[in-house]
Amino acid sequence: MIVLPAAAFIWLGMVLAISFLEAPLKFRAPGVTVPLGLGIGRIVFAALNRAELALLLVVGVALAVGPRTPALVGMAAALAVLLGVQLGFLRPALRRRSDQVLAGDDTGTEAPRSRHHLVYIALEAVKVVVLAALGAAALVAIA
Repeated sequence: MIVLPAAAFIWLGMVLAISFLEAPLKFRAPGVTVPLGLGIGRIVFAALNRAELALLLVVGVALAVGPRTPALVGMAAALAVLLGVQLGFLRPALRRRSDQVLAGDDTGTEAPRSRHHLVYIALEAVKVVVLAALGAAALVAIA
């Protein structure tokens, strides 16, 4: 069943495009202030996270009805945990920080990135590796 590798690689492309391309580049565009970039980022990441939840559901259904190995199930579970930590813990902490900046608290624009932000980026990098491995392993499983 091609659904599992397709979902993994679509998800991988979305994370690479948004987290590692769009997110850092938007702050380099002329006229984009930190508050404007944060506002755009909130909208973009909310949409990405909704798509990620949908793709996680697709992955789960594909594993439930199609070929599965312990490795595929383990990688899918790892993705669920990664996304759960990001959405349940890190995103709320990052939202609180961006609320301060959007409310006009200039300390948020001068301070270095928060630990939450750095952990979020690290988890995105881990997610990229897991998604690539899941997609490749799923292709092997259906071959």
